[in-house]
Amino acid sequence: MEQRPLGRTGRDVSVIGLGTWQLGADWGDVSDADAAEVLAAAADGGVTLLDTADVYGDGRSESTIGAFLADRPGHRVTVATKMGRRVAQEPVNYTLESFRAWTDRSRANLGVDTLDLVQLHCPPSAVIEDDATYDALDSLVADGAVAAYGVSVETCDQALAAIARPNVTNVQIILNAFRLKPLDEVLPAALDAEVAVFARVPLASGLLTGKYTRDTTFAENDHRTFNRHGEAFDQGETFSGVDFETGLEAASRLTDALPDGVSLPATSLAWVASRPGVTSVIPGARTADQARANVEVGALLEGGADLGAFDAAVQEVYDDLLRESVHPRW
Repeated sequence: MEQRPLGRTGRDVSVIGLGTWQLGADWGDVSDADAAEVLAAAADGGVTLLDTADVYGDGRSESTIGAFLADRPGHRVTVATKMGRRVAQEPVNYTLESFRAWTDRSRANLGVDTLDLVQLHCPPSAVIEDDATYDALDSLVADGAVAAYGVSVETCDQALAAIARPNVTNVQIILNAFRLKPLDEVLPAALDAEVAVFARVPLASGLLTGKYTRDTTFAENDHRTFNRHGEAFDQGETFSGVDFETGLEAASRLTDALPDGVSLPATSLAWVASRPGVTSVIPGARTADQARANVEVGALLEGGADLGAFDAAVQEVYDDLLRESVHPRW
């Protein structure tokens, strides 16, 4: 699979990574055995970027990854974790003391002395804009607790603020066929600054699989049930903030523009990965088959699939159905 530079770190990461929120919580139940199979399918397929967070299953995702990689010495996998969502989202909680405690816990969960990459986990804008935040993160690097740091964000303005910081390695932002605003300024700014971009929620929480209907239901402990209107966290994390039925219509229209023989999810992932400035796309997977399907997108990209008609459809559908409700918010 194609490997792309992780900012200025000297590391490379796979163009298709793996998001592991599903292996922790909020997507229904995933057994330990299924989680291990997902990780194996991804790694065996060339995935070298695993994205996790200390809050996914209150550490379960990190611990699962740590145990998996411990059995694969010399794996060359970069683990990007996140911190900051286990406390009230108030700037006063984002201190060097807190950062040290959070990274110590993640290092223990992952079984490593130094975290490859730690990202602030969608903190308040005031945290992203505060010089003290980056002084504290620089201290973690100097201490050897982390090798590099980045910021996961909700909005394009937050991404631009993080990209402007000299030691930020990456920004992670929602980018998919239903969320186009990052194309305007964020990706060009990241390219200019040599900051990596991880595109998360690339399938809009499954809407871009084309498998859902108006009758589809989700488990009670699945955020696609309990966070549709932002009841638990930012609404944009669930279906990319798109109304469910509107998303179904949008997905149906995109299906009509697919390249011959290529599925909607594969084309959607390839389209995101082919945007200039994107380093890695990090779809999740609840099963090994889903992980293998994600990996196959790497071959699709290497084969030079023609995405022109799909790109045109993305722009048209966005303008017709989504721009007015989505673009101003994030």
